[in-house]
Amino acid sequence: MTKAAVHVGGRWIGEGEPVFVIAEIGINHNGSLELAKKLIDGAVLSGADAVKFQKRTPEECVPREQWQVERDTPWGRMSYIDYRRRMEFGEAEFAAIDRHCRERGILWFASSWDDESVDFMERFDPPCHKAASASLTDHDLLRKMRSTGRPLMISTGMSTMQEIEMAVSAVAEGPLLLAHATSTYPCPLSDLNLRMLHTLKQHFREHPVGYSGHETGLAPTWAAVALGATFVERHITLDRAMWGSDQAASVEIGGLMRLISNIRDIERSFGDGVKRVYAGELPQIEKLRRVKSRFPAAS
Repeated sequence: MTKAAVHVGGRWIGEGEPVFVIAEIGINHNGSLELAKKLIDGAVLSGADAVKFQKRTPEECVPREQWQVERDTPWGRMSYIDYRRRMEFGEAEFAAIDRHCRERGILWFASSWDDESVDFMERFDPPCHKAASASLTDHDLLRKMRSTGRPLMISTGMSTMQEIEMAVSAVAEGPLLLAHATSTYPCPLSDLNLRMLHTLKQHFREHPVGYSGHETGLAPTWAAVALGATFVERHITLDRAMWGSDQAASVEIGGLMRLISNIRDIERSFGDGVKRVYAGELPQIEKLRRVKSRFPAAS
């Protein structure tokens, strides 16, 4: 049986490949290019394979009835539509991000929330497109991403199996990756349902399955790797106490370093499933076994 694998940015994501680690900056930059660059540098220091942002056209993504709803922000009290505009990076900022990532040798891409944002991201030749869980039922947007010819990654939070099946059917003709997720920020451990990784792997055998986590702590992400996630995505921040809706469900840079280091240790510990006697065990056989085997270990 052909293994599920997708080529993204010069490397393979799939069974038997190193876990692809995505550090999601998302909107944790709070509209600051300098903060975004610091987060990119933290991801590079930690050994992440890619960073991910979010891109919206506020006028398309914010319901009209919410435009003038006022809210408190780091820049004072303002309407929700003005806040969304203030949070968005434009061409100059993303061009700077593109240069910064290329100089540091890390891939970057974004979750696009509307057609205009997909076209915008195409200017930067991204290695793939990402559809957020909120977009899973927007088949027109998924097809827009698919029409670029690039690999498509879809998160599956807030979705039923039927909705996931319909989304996959809408874009199955092409390289596709699925991320198990629960869209609660932060997510309680009891709602993570990591065994869904097995369910998705069994149900969608042709597509690599990964994990997008929104919990506090690192252990569930390590467990997801042990359960076979081929890629993992975690939000990152410089400080979980910073202003912003995603900060509390994010991993600080020190935690990201530990997360990735231990993912690599887990990978090294997997082995191939073939029982053998290792060279380091031979002295213990001589020292501890009273009855020698009739089937001596191969040297």
